[in-house]
Amino acid sequence: MMNAINIILDYKKRFETKYTAVPYRSGFDKDLLQHYFMEQGYAVCFTTFSEIDFRDEKLKGKVFLYSSSEDQDGFYKTYIEDMVLGLKLAGAIVVPDYIYLKAHNNKLFMEILRDTMGHESVKNIKSRYFGTLEDLQRSEDALNNLNCVIKPAMGAMSKGVSRGASFHEIYDHSKTISRAPFHVGEIKDWLRKFKHKGYIVDSKYRKKFIVQNMVEGLDGDWKILIYGDKYYPLNRKNRENDFRASGGGRLSYVKELPEGLLSFAKTVYESFNVPNLSIDVAFDGSGYYLIEFQALYFGTYTIEKSEFYFMRRDNEWGICEERSILEREYARSISAFVSKLPLE
Repeated sequence: MMNAINIILDYKKRFETKYTAVPYRSGFDKDLLQHYFMEQGYAVCFTTFSEIDFRDEKLKGKVFLYSSSEDQDGFYKTYIEDMVLGLKLAGAIVVPDYIYLKAHNNKLFMEILRDTMGHESVKNIKSRYFGTLEDLQRSEDALNNLNCVIKPAMGAMSKGVSRGASFHEIYDHSKTISRAPFHVGEIKDWLRKFKHKGYIVDSKYRKKFIVQNMVEGLDGDWKILIYGDKYYPLNRKNRENDFRASGGGRLSYVKELPEGLLSFAKTVYESFNVPNLSIDVAFDGSGYYLIEFQALYFGTYTIEKSEFYFMRRDNEWGICEERSILEREYARSISAFVSKLPLE
C-alpha cells in the first residue's frame, strides 16, 4: 500500500505560493503535486482546515503538509496556527513543525529560533526583543551609541525596517512602528490615572519589534532557496542610497559565488529541521551573516526563474545547468524529509 501525505488547502483551495501561478496567486499546481509525489511513492490526499476532526484518533501518525497566510492583520494566519498546533497535539506529524509557522512573517520569533536552535555561526547577529516602547526605554544604556537595525515583527520586503546610530534615533523609529491602532478604550484608560492614585496607563505602543546589530559595509545580500540538496542563489543589490536589499528589484543570477557562501547556507539549513528553506545571507568581505529565514510560504521567484542550481557531491560544490519545476522539487524535498521521520 502506497504511503499517504495529506495536504491542507486554505479557504480558497490554494496550497503554498507560486510566483508564476495561473490564475494569479492560486498557489501550487495541485495536479503536478499529485504527479510528482506519486513519482516519489506517496499518494496525496487534499483536505481543508475546516474538515479536520480533532476527535478522530486516526490523526495520530498521519503526515500533514500545510501552508501559511499573509492576510491583512493576520486573522486567518492565527486560525491556521490554532489548527496546526491542534494537529500536533492530536499526534499528527505536521511538516514543517509548528514553530516554523509561528516564525513565518514574525521576525521576533524568528530571532528566538536563531538564538535557541541555530548553529553558532548564525549567531553573529544579536537581537533584542521588545513588546512595548516602555520595554525599549529600559535598555537605553545598552543601546546608546550603537549602530542598529530596527524591525517591526511583522512585514516583508523591508517594510518598516530602519537604522539608528543613537538611542534617540532607535527610539524614534521604534515609536513609529510600535504604535498600536487607536481605540476608544485609550481615553477611558487615560482617565483612570486621575481616579486611581498611582495607576499606570496602558502603553499605546504595543506592536512588538526587534533591535539588532547593524552589519556594516554591505552593498546587497543573497537570497538562497534550498530544496533538499539543491541550492538556488540570487544576488540582490541594495536599493539606491539605502542599506536595504529586499524589495529593491536589483536582482541577478550569479554562477561565480563568494567562497564559502554555499557551505554557510548548508550549515544554516542543517541547523533547522526542515525540508526546504529560504534564507537571506549577507557577506561583508570576511564573514557571513544570516539576515532572515523562512521555512514555508516564501517567494518562489528565485527557483522558478533560475536556469541552474548547485549541489554538493564528493565534498565539492557543482553547478547543474537546468530549469527546475517548483512542484517537482517541493515533492522531492518533502519526500526525502518524510522518509527519515519515525512514522508509525
